[in-house]
Amino acid sequence: MKRKSKVQERPKEEEATMARTLKDWRVLLMVGLVIFSLVSIYVVPPGIQNGPTGNLQLGLDLEGGSWIQLSFQSEVIRFDTDGNPENLAANLRSALDAEVYLIEEDRLEIREPFTREELVPVFEEFGATIITYEQGVSEETADQVKLILEEKVNGIGTKDARINTLTGLNGVTQYIRLELAGVDITTAQEIVGSQGKFEIRIQASGNETEHVLYGDTITSVSPPSRYPVGSDLWGVGFTLNEEGAAAFRTAAVTYGATSNPDMHPIMMLLDDEVVYSASLNPELAAQLQGSPVRELRATTGAGDQGLEDAKTLEIHLRAGALPVDVTIAGSGTVPATLGDYFKFMCVLAGLFALVGVGGLVYYWYREPAIVLPMIGTNIAEIIILLGIAVYLQQLDLASIAGLIAVLGTGIDQLVIITDEVLHEGRVPSQTLYMKRFDRALGIIMVSALTTIIAMLPLALMDLANLKGFAIITILGVLIGVLVTRPAYGKIIMAILSRNPGEKS
Repeated sequence: MKRKSKVQERPKEEEATMARTLKDWRVLLMVGLVIFSLVSIYVVPPGIQNGPTGNLQLGLDLEGGSWIQLSFQSEVIRFDTDGNPENLAANLRSALDAEVYLIEEDRLEIREPFTREELVPVFEEFGATIITYEQGVSEETADQVKLILEEKVNGIGTKDARINTLTGLNGVTQYIRLELAGVDITTAQEIVGSQGKFEIRIQASGNETEHVLYGDTITSVSPPSRYPVGSDLWGVGFTLNEEGAAAFRTAAVTYGATSNPDMHPIMMLLDDEVVYSASLNPELAAQLQGSPVRELRATTGAGDQGLEDAKTLEIHLRAGALPVDVTIAGSGTVPATLGDYFKFMCVLAGLFALVGVGGLVYYWYREPAIVLPMIGTNIAEIIILLGIAVYLQQLDLASIAGLIAVLGTGIDQLVIITDEVLHEGRVPSQTLYMKRFDRALGIIMVSALTTIIAMLPLALMDLANLKGFAIITILGVLIGVLVTRPAYGKIIMAILSRNPGEKS
């Protein structure tokens, strides 16, 4: 009777152990993230309406589309001079009839295509010598171009787009690459060259506004700067041609902006949306009473927010026109049928990888109670990774390669945990189990850290598709170490403890 009682109690103990395991915070976290990921992919609109891929952002390789690589018609010059660098930049601006900006005390950017041979005598004329000549733009200008192109892409509702600046170790960016999934090459080229309708209007009376001028009267736009110099106020300067300056003065005087600025603010609109509104400052209002003013400045505020607003306003003032001329250095298309083929092959490769590692693990352990939790944990890890990728990363062939790599390394680490906690094929006591599990987790964390360090250069550098591979790999490693490995440890402990002291 006593033996029978123990046999009857054993299933109840196993059920209680499994219930405690399912309520463990590590397991609940993994299950919660899986649900979150499935919701992000298939439930959040438009979700399942997009087909089997849901909200996953598919890249050019898998969706089909176009790519364009642009070359900047500009150069970055490092120089040496005994004079004032700012005076040199101003003199060059006048002599070359081009936009010239001082990047550092001994470096400047010329936003027109000139050869070194053409520039040497001009620099010598103003008492300066050229030390280095590099075609391209500064990182600041490259970032501005990227922002403008992103706004253009967002304006046509294209979410599956990638824009990468290709910057060298010298900090000079010579190329920028656009990948637009689902967009034909003609549309892609139009995106690069299109401009919006920029307009300045003035508050007349009540809610009525009157047209003042269009963006074609703006001859130049300066980068964001502080004014007065030394203050914390940011703004953007721009220059009007004579016709625009006369129209601006006439409107300001006619509608009372010079006599009562607060009641008649000046508004800037891009594609009929107000992007900036402010009253004339008293000094400018007084100047306009007497004569037209060509040099104007829009102040955006103080601090970091003022700087960000100034950067955005500069883009609006340019009406989507790039600050530097570009030429198409290369372009191409990926047909939609080829993208569908790549998608099919990626799914097939993933299934083969999953079946392959599952078969190898089964051959090693010959125990379904161990193999199934391993495969299930691995699948959960991939689902979580895809759910996070919805918000962070576009999936292309390189990213899919990262997913398959994560699948393989994930199983490898689960094998390390399982082999470490088993002692001569037997399940140890709970105390010894936790000690060995912690040791296995420590080994995995060190391995994960080395992988992250190895991938960081690829993730941070502008290496196009390789960046996606590195980001997916790093995310997969982090999800494994922080979520799925601890959860697997609790699950496998509950399964193995059902048969203590027996061979696994």
